[in-house]
Amino acid sequence: MSTLNNILIEIEILRKKMTETAGVKGLTDKESIEISQELDRLLNEFEKTKEKESNQK
Repeated sequence: MSTLNNILIEIEILRKKMTETAGVKGLTDKESIEISQELDRLLNEFEKTKEKESNQK
């Protein structure tokens, strides 16, 4: 499986976790914020990897 697919899987898992956590604890809860920050990091990593892979073609 490609790196991009792995990152997408992680993104989807974290999106679901963030939605569930925010629904129970609220958007400003520490855990919700930490999940959101990790999701941001993964989204940035996805974009960088996608750009890098497209430049190699």
